[in-house]
Amino acid sequence: MEDPTSSEAVHEGLSHAPLRVMSARVTLGTRLVNLRSRRELLHNLIISDIRIKYKGSALGLLWSMLNPAFTLGIYYLVFSVVLKNGYPNYVIFLFSGLIVWNMFQNAVFSATGVIVDRAGLVKKVSFPREILPLASVGSAVIYFLIQLVVLIIFLFAFQHAPEWNMLEILPITFANLYLFAASVSIVMAAFTVYMRDMKHLMEVLLQLWFWTSPVVYSYSHSLAVQLHTHHLTLFYFMNPMALMVLTFQRTFYVSTYVHNTLAPHAYFQMLPSWAPSSFLYLNLVMLAIMVGLFLIALTIFGRLEGNFESEL
Repeated sequence: MEDPTSSEAVHEGLSHAPLRVMSARVTLGTRLVNLRSRRELLHNLIISDIRIKYKGSALGLLWSMLNPAFTLGIYYLVFSVVLKNGYPNYVIFLFSGLIVWNMFQNAVFSATGVIVDRAGLVKKVSFPREILPLASVGSAVIYFLIQLVVLIIFLFAFQHAPEWNMLEILPITFANLYLFAASVSIVMAAFTVYMRDMKHLMEVLLQLWFWTSPVVYSYSHSLAVQLHTHHLTLFYFMNPMALMVLTFQRTFYVSTYVHNTLAPHAYFQMLPSWAPSSFLYLNLVMLAIMVGLFLIALTIFGRLEGNFESEL
């Protein structure tokens, strides 16, 4: 069923500019220009997604802050009181990586079937189709920022200062996260039009992807350390999420080596002992790669969108 709220958002965004019919023959440069000219449409769709999610809710968007706050409180009770793991401030380590993963997962999962779900819009209105998965990424960004605020509040509560020298790297890491989530979302949204099982497959792949990313476990227990003797560490960091998660954890958790309170003589390497300059260099290299990946994703989408109407 066509979403009336989304239809209003589309028509509102299109009313301020002449229609451009998108096709598979549109060049990459023209595609980027069209995306830029439809910024208002993208904004309207993001707002529409958020309104739909909390429609009829008494607290509305406030739930987006209460939910991660409750989650963080539960993590604290479980890992610091009930099932003690001995890691100091482990809840900060966990949540600083989890907010990065949540943004990626929410963006990709919601964007995977968005074109199929909004088939009525695709068939009736001419607009850049890739705006639909990008709107899903934009909604995930809003929730990410809210969760980041919750994390900062908990940092004050725990009197835990971040690594100030790392804060200037976070905008670059966030750009990497956005571009990577947008690239995967755009491609998966296009593939799902032709293969409807992709949404269910992606749900399984995201679960596997989560456990191959260093969100829950320390660096000393990661494959990067286990495979070091076999010179296979590079394969661990071929997962783009690894560097993004580690950068956020290094910024907010700070400590690289910690003393385990359950074992008096045990020390664990929670994070890589790289200098901030190394994190900066690696994130800049990744940024160049992510820009290229985003352009490739747009190109793939352009080649696949020509038959959307017939497939839908």
